[in-house]
Amino acid sequence: MSGVWVFKNGVVRLVENPGADAVEGGGRQASGVRRKVLVHSATNEVITNYAALESKLRSLGWERYYDDPELLQFHKRSTVHLISLPKDFTKFKSMHMYDIVVKNKNSFEVRDIF
Repeated sequence: MSGVWVFKNGVVRLVENPGADAVEGGGRQASGVRRKVLVHSATNEVITNYAALESKLRSLGWERYYDDPELLQFHKRSTVHLISLPKDFTKFKSMHMYDIVVKNKNSFEVRDIF
């Protein structure tokens, strides 16, 4: 996990490539564009949709929380944790992935792909 954690307006987020605007190509690195994927550690499965993610989270004790129609949310009764994700999977970013990893130690990891 590389980058800088930024605290702004009560929210912590990971800025993966600070200063990328100065890199040629509008923030793209000359060696290629790095993307991140969420991987379920036990099965080595890349999470490619919310159905797969929900299945993995349910097996870990997470329940769907239907309070906000704009978000896909999961809550674990034994904790105070809440995972909030955008409804549209194409807007699922690395900050959401790291949130899942932090709240599910040893169950998920984030990997770079090119």
